[in-house]
Amino acid sequence: MERRSRFRILGVLVAFALLAAACGGGGSPTTTAGETTTSGPVATTGDGGTTAPPTTEAENTEPIKIGLLTDLTKTFTPWAVNVRDGMLLAAQEINDAGGVNGRMIEIVVQDSENDADAAVRGLERLVEDGVVAVGGPISSTVGASAAPVAEELGMPFFLVKSGTDKALTRDSRYTFRTCLPAAPMIGGPIAQYAVEQGFTKVGAIVADYAWGHAVKSALEAAFADTGIELQIEVAPVPPSTDFTPFVRKIADFEPQLLVASGHPPGMAAILPLAADLIDVPVTGAFTPPDLIVGRLAEVAVGRYADFPCVDYFSDEYQDLARRYLAFSDNKFMSDDAVSGYGIVQIVAEAVAAVGDDPAKIAEYVHANSFEVPGYAYELSWTEWGELAAARPMFVLVSEGPAPEGVNEAGDWWFELLTQSEPLEPYVP
Repeated sequence: MERRSRFRILGVLVAFALLAAACGGGGSPTTTAGETTTSGPVATTGDGGTTAPPTTEAENTEPIKIGLLTDLTKTFTPWAVNVRDGMLLAAQEINDAGGVNGRMIEIVVQDSENDADAAVRGLERLVEDGVVAVGGPISSTVGASAAPVAEELGMPFFLVKSGTDKALTRDSRYTFRTCLPAAPMIGGPIAQYAVEQGFTKVGAIVADYAWGHAVKSALEAAFADTGIELQIEVAPVPPSTDFTPFVRKIADFEPQLLVASGHPPGMAAILPLAADLIDVPVTGAFTPPDLIVGRLAEVAVGRYADFPCVDYFSDEYQDLARRYLAFSDNKFMSDDAVSGYGIVQIVAEAVAAVGDDPAKIAEYVHANSFEVPGYAYELSWTEWGELAAARPMFVLVSEGPAPEGVNEAGDWWFELLTQSEPLEPYVP
């Protein structure tokens, strides 16, 4: 039977950990981390025989190491530092509550540098260092290169924003998405909103590389039976790209929505051009909103929309965000940070339940669903690690005001446009 987990009170995790320790199965001390035995002297009986030596369990005080593999120095650094600080906050809160079976959580960091080879090397180093799970990839390059290695090594591997469909196969058993669904799934929420609003025309600009073409295919499939006209322009990537002709073509089409989710590198140029030429909502590329508003406040407020995996309007998110902002140097808690927080909470609960064998951790994650604070939906997975029932929010950046203490990047906030129906999981 599936067990639903909820991380409302950290003390519950500790209590659960102690209970799990009492009920946990045995194992060889040479093969099962976290379980050791000590033997006393051999006792003899009166007839010269011997009795079995008494054994006692020695308390394991070794830290539980969880790996962070993410792009801390290259393209996706703003995303990555949010993931890092979310993981570190979860570790601190668990440790302050007594740890897991008295063991502390330790986050071990490797920079994947948005590079396939660096990602694989970083993952291998984390495994050598004794981590029980790894989380944090933002880049599709990292997800596509490291996920097969995680599968080969039997290491639970939690993706955050690595939306490439190449990260999972039907045989994947150790890789899990946590925030951004596979690229083929993202057209659904956009089409749903367009239908709800009665739109007749939607325009899109996608990048001329793998992610952009995946989004293009997803949009074409999602809009196929809606009766809504869809015009897609494929644009090169910066720095030399002039987006004016592409946005102008979309403007001449007169759509009621411009989808820029398929061109992350072009957002900074597309959004202000759209404000001048078309003035309709522009969907973003799953970017921390403070990054967009901080650079483009004059055109982002009232125009920029995106699809977070968290519910910014919930009390749980806002309580967590206040703790996060007191902990981190970041000015806003993005969904990347909430995902990082959830990864550590999920792994800690798994260790409390089944020990620190990575294979057992992966089995536990597959067998359960989790309600992480601030998430817009319950986390559960298909057999191959795709999000089983993702329901991203669709929000528009608004003037605010923001709830007290949850946005140090400004007073802007969000307007809820819609929440997606559960997305059909992508089958590799």
